[in-house]
Amino acid sequence: MTSTFSSLNTALSALKYNSAALEVASGNIANVNTTGYARRLITAETVGPSTQPAMWSRSVGTGDGVAVGSIARDVDPLLDAQARRQHGSQSYLDVQQTSLQRVETGFNEPGPSGVAAAIADFRTSWHDLANNPGSDAARSEVLGKAATLASAIQTQASNIDAESNDQRTRAVNDVSEVNSIATELASTNKAIAAATQNGTDVSTLLDTRDQLGMRLSELTGATSTVRPDGGFDVSVNGVALVSGATAGTLQISSGITSTGASDGNPLSFAITDSNGTTTIPAGMTGEIGGVTNLLTNVLPAYSQGLDAVAQQLADEINTQHEAGYDAAGNPGAAFFSYDPAHPAASLAVAITSTSGLAASSVPGGGLDAANATAMAGSTTVESSYQQLINGFGTQVDSINRTATNQQVLTTQVDSSRSQLSGVSTDEEMTAMLASQRAYQAASRVMTTVDSMLDTLINHTGLVG
Repeated sequence: MTSTFSSLNTALSALKYNSAALEVASGNIANVNTTGYARRLITAETVGPSTQPAMWSRSVGTGDGVAVGSIARDVDPLLDAQARRQHGSQSYLDVQQTSLQRVETGFNEPGPSGVAAAIADFRTSWHDLANNPGSDAARSEVLGKAATLASAIQTQASNIDAESNDQRTRAVNDVSEVNSIATELASTNKAIAAATQNGTDVSTLLDTRDQLGMRLSELTGATSTVRPDGGFDVSVNGVALVSGATAGTLQISSGITSTGASDGNPLSFAITDSNGTTTIPAGMTGEIGGVTNLLTNVLPAYSQGLDAVAQQLADEINTQHEAGYDAAGNPGAAFFSYDPAHPAASLAVAITSTSGLAASSVPGGGLDAANATAMAGSTTVESSYQQLINGFGTQVDSINRTATNQQVLTTQVDSSRSQLSGVSTDEEMTAMLASQRAYQAASRVMTTVDSMLDTLINHTGLVG
């Protein structure tokens, strides 16, 4: 038969449970702005009567109150995995979008200081010289506009080279960050396993685990798999990076030298662990994947296109200039010079004096300016350059649209995670009030039972 005093224990269990619920709600509110914090949920369990068989009696109790079942993080593992995947794709696109927008801004096309405007000014200067072949000022203008054109092309080439250097530096830094995070995650995995065996709350460790896993996904597009002991196993494009308490080392296999310069090869990566070194297959996402695509495909393609434009310009101008005669009646020399290995970066004006301009089409032609007229319309480089710029602009527009569309997916997943795992002060205040009232009610039960016991003990069965 249930003891008279059991009601006190029932009330006590309610006091303990609601006190714990108040602490959980208070902790949630305290961490409302903590990055990576997942809202804690407390669950209650009814304390039932004894389930042990008895030989001479049976329990007639209806239960002994309430107990804390668990205090767990309010998370959805599937939603977390989706978030890591979407963030990896977002980082892959964002890196490229930011880089290409920066390069496009440096082109200044259409604009007064772009290459297209410089080509037009160069043509105009030859027209002016054709109209006044004896003018030294007109000849100086040709050389000045030519130097401006060469400088505009060099500037674009320099911008591309500088962006490539920056991206190589970023790749080196990202690899270093990946290795640091992988080591930290391995240590966290070890702590989670130990705490789980000891029966210690691992919620804070799991928050840290999720943050580290998310950052690895942002950097490499890594895939995280939950271990039976609660840790993460992480692989990059199918190659293991973190296995329990052991972390491999990500390294650059080719594409970047130890000094951060290009070695002329495509960028590739490998992971070294106790089993040896494994090359990561192509197709990595995340920031490093975006940098890889920039350094292997996008930036080299534009640099090569600009080199082709610079070489076409120089060759066509040189051919026509060499067909004429300078002020002294000598055959025209090469107008532009360049290094065939990198024409855009090395393009320069080879003519050093105004008298060296071959404006005439005949030896000793005096005021003949037929070759100057031909020089004004001798090249078709404008269409080649316009095609190069249009192609790059299309590429930028494409990456912008893709990144924008991806941002919609990423925001949607983040919003779903925030609704589930984020802390709402309104909800927590409501939970605190409910727990407070339940605590007060349990206190009232205890005082009521105490009053009843006082009556039974002190005011009944009195002998006069």
